[in-house]
Amino acid sequence: MKIIICLKQVPARDAVLRLNSASCWIEESDLTFEVNEPDLYALEEALRLKEKHGGEVVVCTLGPARAQQAIKEALAKGADRALHLDDNVFISLDAFGIAQALAAAIRKEDPDLVLTGLQSDDSGFAQTGVILAELLGLPHATIIMEIQAQEKSLKVKRELEAGWFEWMELPLPALLTIQSGINKPRYATLKGIMGAKSKPIQKLGAGELALTAEALEPRQKITRVYTPVKAAKTQFFEGSPKEIAETLLDKLKNEARVL
Repeated sequence: MKIIICLKQVPARDAVLRLNSASCWIEESDLTFEVNEPDLYALEEALRLKEKHGGEVVVCTLGPARAQQAIKEALAKGADRALHLDDNVFISLDAFGIAQALAAAIRKEDPDLVLTGLQSDDSGFAQTGVILAELLGLPHATIIMEIQAQEKSLKVKRELEAGWFEWMELPLPALLTIQSGINKPRYATLKGIMGAKSKPIQKLGAGELALTAEALEPRQKITRVYTPVKAAKTQFFEGSPKEIAETLLDKLKNEARVL
């Protein structure tokens, strides 16, 4: 079974974030980065499937040169090789553009299974995985909490709202977006870290993928990022205790919407 795991590098969770000069995103020049947490669970699930059913795990990452740190971490944990999509054309892509670039690289690999994290810790759109499935023409399922692989199909457990779950079956090849908590991600061993140095990392640009800047033009743009203004506001209710209670209940239900 050939499994492609899409891996993203995001700002570290404990990093101090500052807005850039255009106030349209965060200033990345002095940040530390790490692997997107949901993608770590997807990677672990891919490695477990490989250990159980055989095959190979291929990492696919889109990002600048610093993203190789995330790739090497995945290789040290047990992935076999990696595809690194690095090109100035790939800067500031939206979810659709990212999915287009990933699809162009993954299509050549002809995988049995593609795994992504449910969403990224930075933008959190949860769009790239499902758009990627559409572009690849693959059946897909989201928010996966358990995978049972069979010879030509998968049985997966999805998380629904209000604590509900559902089981569904879909044929291979397929794409799944993995929910955090599906497993316990492993640490890289010293042997794995040393072995990662000899594992191949194939660098791919827009030219190798037959993509142009025009084709990747963003369909949605972040126009402004800002910190909400905090303002204290106090209301005094007058009347009888019954009238005050009715007013308070109305405010909680229709304005605060906590009831």
